[in-house]
Amino acid sequence: MQQLEFSLNGEYVELNQLLKLTGICDSGGAGKALVASGNVSVDGQVELRKTCKIRAGQVVKLGDVRINVKAG
Repeated sequence: MQQLEFSLNGEYVELNQLLKLTGICDSGGAGKALVASGNVSVDGQVELRKTCKIRAGQVVKLGDVRINVKAG
């Protein structure tokens, strides 16, 4: 499993933007499509809200990729 670390600069980042900023996809629109496909989970639960607020301490998984979000 690929482990990625993402340092949060503000209070939160939207899920579709997190996927873009970590290089999982090329654009926010592509991130929205990935979330809509039902393949993205946040803290072990499938997340279908494309602009879900992801905060420090949360873990996002997509296939074989795990993103640990930490405070910047």
